[in-house]
Amino acid sequence: MFAKLRSILEIPDNKYTVRQISCWLWKVLQGNRLQAVLNAGIGLLGVGLGLVSVWAMQRAIDTASGVRDGSILWAVGVMALLILGEFALGISRVWIRNILGVKAQNRMQQHILARLLRSEWRGREAMHSGDVINRLEDDVKTVVTFLTETLPSTLSTVAMFVGAFIYLFRMDIWLAVITVGILPLFISVSRIYMVYMRRYSRRVRDCDSLVQALLTETMQHRMLVKTMEADQQMLERLDAIQTILHSWVRKRTIFSVGSNFFLNVGFSLGYLVAFLWGAFRLSAGTLTFGGMTAFLQLVSRIQGPARDLSRLLPAFVSVFTAAERLMELAEIPEEEQGDALLLSAPCGICFERVTFSYGAPGQQPVLQDATFDFPPGTCTAILGETGSGKTTLIRLLLALVRPQQGRIVIYSGLDKKVGEEQLLSPLHRCNFVYVPQGNTLLSGTLRENLFLGNPHATDEQMHEALRLACVDFVDALPDGLDATFTEQGGGLSEGQAQRIAIARALLRPGSIMLLDEATSALDTETERKVLENILREKQRTVIFVTHRTAVVDYCDHAITFS
Repeated sequence: MFAKLRSILEIPDNKYTVRQISCWLWKVLQGNRLQAVLNAGIGLLGVGLGLVSVWAMQRAIDTASGVRDGSILWAVGVMALLILGEFALGISRVWIRNILGVKAQNRMQQHILARLLRSEWRGREAMHSGDVINRLEDDVKTVVTFLTETLPSTLSTVAMFVGAFIYLFRMDIWLAVITVGILPLFISVSRIYMVYMRRYSRRVRDCDSLVQALLTETMQHRMLVKTMEADQQMLERLDAIQTILHSWVRKRTIFSVGSNFFLNVGFSLGYLVAFLWGAFRLSAGTLTFGGMTAFLQLVSRIQGPARDLSRLLPAFVSVFTAAERLMELAEIPEEEQGDALLLSAPCGICFERVTFSYGAPGQQPVLQDATFDFPPGTCTAILGETGSGKTTLIRLLLALVRPQQGRIVIYSGLDKKVGEEQLLSPLHRCNFVYVPQGNTLLSGTLRENLFLGNPHATDEQMHEALRLACVDFVDALPDGLDATFTEQGGGLSEGQAQRIAIARALLRPGSIMLLDEATSALDTETERKVLENILREKQRTVIFVTHRTAVVDYCDHAITFS
């Protein structure tokens, strides 16, 4: 029947089933059990205090009206203690949310980021970095909040409903039955609500990611935007995406408001019926003033959880949407994992009839039947025009991508035939020292940037690497190794940033050095000094990807890509 209704209403299928998402959420919950259990326990204590408060209020009113014997002061004192107990539970909730909640979010972000960093590199990324950041921030928060706060509160909500219903049932059977009579309708409507809201929420979250992506790119390339005088173009693109976002938010809001209005009308009618029923009994003398107050309190505590459940529906929709988006990140295949395989220096590397293509089978490959050797301790220049395959060569060397045909072998020893030989894998990446082209410095101190090359490097090792890279301006910096840079080494010239990147790479223990246009921003004399320092001891196998033919003079071999 529900499948037929989906067809009539043209409700689209989702990528993951409810079962798949629920299983994924259950696994995530296992790492946050402490906070969930504490919140559930506090919620159940709150339910107990709430029901006892109804009893205490009924007793106090009946005592004050003379229906029941006892001390009014004692009755009010009990109510005061219950109120203090509820205050204490409220403080506990805030403490758990602020302390354990942040730790849970941090833990999940670290787990997903680690998973992304271990995943396979793909030349044509399906997701924009701004979209990924949006998922790591907003979607992680949504999932953690739901599992550690919303889900435990659902347990206490159900407990409050059951407890209040039993209490009311003992006082008046028919009123209890009438009060919960709306639930079957509520349950049937909620299924349709969930499906539609999942669709709307997914569209809103995807548009949020597009906004994040555009803002990220605009800030990363603000110099380009400024110099191209493209300010208005970027604003127009942002406005177009925001207009789509506004449209989906509007549709979601209209549907949500309409659904809430329908449910609230039902709840209000139920409350009026309960009030009228209690008024008739009060006028007939079959109900005390305290009983009337308890009636209304219990009806509220039955309808209150029902209202809370209706408010929980958007939370369920949001977490299902967030879970889908995070599950998509986990679909990216993971690289081979294990202990790093560091070979004795110097190492060599050999391509044996390697063919590689980024596209589908049958598409023109970037490299085809390529065979060449980089012997240990030698320096090889890789020359060629843009698009000839030089960048692909680097990705293959670093095991970021795998050849479709042929093999790549890494070996130690001057003679490949008698030395140690292994098929190249991501576990061999520790043997490589890579200096990418462009400015790759991170915000932070000079020391923190150098630690990326070797987190255990001493000050002496850092200064030696800086000397080899001709970073002679460090001593002029006010704080030396602790000098702070902004994003992409703000305040440094391109040549200075490039030399620091070379020094950072020299701190790595690998014996195969890949230089991708690593001296393009250096003047001729500085480039000569840096290359002489690197090549002097012949302890590294150097592969120099460059457009500058002058570099060939420092190399033992040259390979030209066409």
